[in-house]
Amino acid sequence: MSDNLLVDDADGVRLITFNRPEKLNAFDNALYHAAGDALDDALVRDDIKCVVFTGAGRAFSAGQDLAEMAAIDPDDRMASDLGHGFPRFLDTAAAYEKPLLAAVNGLGIGIGMTLLLHCDLALIADTAKLRAPFVPLGVVPEAAGSLLMPQIMGTQRASFALYTGEWISADEAVAANLALRVVPHDRVVEETMDIARRIAVHPLAALVESKKVVLAGRIDAVRAARAREDAAFARMIGGGANARALDAFLADGRTP
Repeated sequence: MSDNLLVDDADGVRLITFNRPEKLNAFDNALYHAAGDALDDALVRDDIKCVVFTGAGRAFSAGQDLAEMAAIDPDDRMASDLGHGFPRFLDTAAAYEKPLLAAVNGLGIGIGMTLLLHCDLALIADTAKLRAPFVPLGVVPEAAGSLLMPQIMGTQRASFALYTGEWISADEAVAANLALRVVPHDRVVEETMDIARRIAVHPLAALVESKKVVLAGRIDAVRAARAREDAAFARMIGGGANARALDAFLADGRTP
């Protein structure tokens, strides 16, 4: 495993902690692959019945590592090996056959928000907030957010979140079905792990088969939505004002 990812197994639960606090747990290619490896390993282990995501420090995840992305030539962003970690991780998470939980301990931006769409449940800290910054960046939603945000949040809330790119508070996240409940910051991991342990006492086969039937109704639609998003993203960064907006944002080095 990478130093950028912490893994702790106990009581049938794997706790995966994104561990780049100095970067607000932004995902670089190495972290995407490390997280995918940790999911793959947990899936084949009979002693692990569910997985919990959280982040180190004050962020769950601030999204894509902008410094790494800025280092890639714009013409090579879609083809570069540095872009392979994201789809690999999402492929795994979107089709994961064991329960996925999230303890949202802080900022969730970009993939730090859209990852929640693929979790079976999440608890969110009272100090946390979320943001889908895609339109302000001059691009389009990712991770099947174009499909799952309206389905999960409702069309009105999803449209507001996507088209304004404004912050979503912890209370708003619960109202939008992105999280089950708000808990104090210092208890979010503990309370999420408590739920995970309550899940993990049940038969593995029943959990896996139940998750499979839950996924069966949407997995093809999720894959199709991601393909549409990837094609649109490629068009958007291929030239013109949107490419310049994204490049300026990356060069500025701001957190979305």
